[in-house]
Amino acid sequence: MLTTSSSGKIRLLPEDVVSRIAAGEVVERPAAVVKELIENSVDAQSRTITVEIKDGGLASIRVTDDGEGMSRADAPQAFERHATSKLRSDQDLWSIRTMGFRGEALPSIASVSNVRLVTAMQSDPVGTELQMRSGAAPQILDAPPIVGTRIEVTDLFHNQPARKKFLKSVPTESSHITRVVQQAALAWPAVHFKLICNGQETLNYPAVATDRDRIGQVYPRFVLDRTVPVDAGQPGARLSGMIVDPNHAKASRIPQELFINRRPVRNAAISHAIAEGYGSFLPKGQHPLFVLFLDVDPNRVDVNVHPSKREVRFAEQEAIHQLVRRAVRQALGRHEPNAGEPVAARESQGPGQTVSGTHLSRSWFPAGPVSPPEETLRSVSQNAVIRPPSADQLTFVNEAAEPYVRVPSSEVTAFGQLRHTYLVVQVGGALTILDQHTAHERVLFERLYRAWVARGMASQPLLIPESVELSAPHAALLQRYQSDLEKLGLELEPFGLSAVLVRSVPLGIGVINAQAFLQDLLDDLSLWGQVSSLEERVRPVLASLACHSAVRAGRSMGLSEIQQLTEDWLAEGKIQTCPHGRRTVFQLTADELEKLFGRVGW
Repeated sequence: MLTTSSSGKIRLLPEDVVSRIAAGEVVERPAAVVKELIENSVDAQSRTITVEIKDGGLASIRVTDDGEGMSRADAPQAFERHATSKLRSDQDLWSIRTMGFRGEALPSIASVSNVRLVTAMQSDPVGTELQMRSGAAPQILDAPPIVGTRIEVTDLFHNQPARKKFLKSVPTESSHITRVVQQAALAWPAVHFKLICNGQETLNYPAVATDRDRIGQVYPRFVLDRTVPVDAGQPGARLSGMIVDPNHAKASRIPQELFINRRPVRNAAISHAIAEGYGSFLPKGQHPLFVLFLDVDPNRVDVNVHPSKREVRFAEQEAIHQLVRRAVRQALGRHEPNAGEPVAARESQGPGQTVSGTHLSRSWFPAGPVSPPEETLRSVSQNAVIRPPSADQLTFVNEAAEPYVRVPSSEVTAFGQLRHTYLVVQVGGALTILDQHTAHERVLFERLYRAWVARGMASQPLLIPESVELSAPHAALLQRYQSDLEKLGLELEPFGLSAVLVRSVPLGIGVINAQAFLQDLLDDLSLWGQVSSLEERVRPVLASLACHSAVRAGRSMGLSEIQQLTEDWLAEGKIQTCPHGRRTVFQLTADELEKLFGRVGW
């Protein structure tokens, strides 16, 4: 028996007030109503869902589907608080596979509006119509036995003038509803979605077979043409979808769509993982663009975090973070459009054959990377260690390399730098714009790769070894491949239980951020067990080394440095992309310039 306090100040709230408080959490604006009703339609196995709105949803919202429908007994029960068909016990909360599950949406909507529901199941001889005003007891009538459900919501927030006052303009509220329908369409490509605003059809997405097809419906075709596919998995989780090629990235954040078990969500950890996956691929001021679908074992993700169901928590957040980061990085690494072959001549070798050709001299190392003044704290030791090949050294090499050839400086005229990121030079008769980071990254990679092919990897001790804290499994992974990494010029030493010291790096590279580099290195090493080719193992490691030691965007460079880097890039074959697939150069020939300025034919 409930009693009040002695002061008589604490009382039970009336049921209608409780309902309106709950509605304030679930029904923020008309778009929230549309979202909840669409999710119910999806859970009902609908194949077609039509949304009709008037005046941004404030006058009316109608959602019609061809799903399973409800019986006459279930229809009024659906408007009782915490009544749901999705859960049977508290254990079901840990394995939610449906969009709805709390039983709060319909009673919350009904408490702040007038609702009319028409529904029927396949077996019903007569359908059911239910009418409710402001959450009052429903009136139940007969209706035509059309299988499915139609819910019409009118006069939204008529009994909550404060909430209604703070809504935005009709176009703004309509745009929010449009986005909800688009997200639902992206999540469920096998469902036909339509949106009708004030009698005008604004969206029509027929059912399609794949996520890619639906992305092409929702976003302009040119967006799809600029995407890179993502597909990666691990036990209990899989990531798929599209990311926009960094060469076409923009300052806007559209699209940035993340779905977890087909539910649109916001998650800071995953957003961070995506950004880290892009890494230096993205120019400063631009953002990752993506439509990604993360499927996680329902037992390993909690969607019961917020009434809006847009937030989730993972049981193994670090593992999910690593999966997403690695998948994005690998997708960008595989995507290398217009990439030329390394300038070195390649000769195919069979297993066990030795490399033909001349061993490289060390003469190209001193003229190697463009080393900024601030990057000399850990400069090359005077006594760099050159490790001779040993009997157990990496033996399988299927490429041979020619020596590095210097390009005459007369071919290059350096003009300057744009936004401390892009180098403006004349190469022959062509106006050339280089991305200083990606161009330098390609140069370093080619040099490292050529040294590896020649089995002449050298290391340079750091004046001050760097300590990096790692998880115990990651430290063990590095220790496992310690001897192989030493053959690549990397000397890593265990330091305590879960830390390593970076003592040496390959000769010729600049200062690296040890923490960031080791993170990429761990991603590379995690795949070593999945590839049989030695080259497939080594190239990603060398690419990570080159990326982390290349000059960064935003760093000022003098004309002499610009000249040197351009000559080095030319000498390495003018390759159009870095090892991870980002563009290195944009060129306009003299003929193209004359056409641009209308001088052709003068």
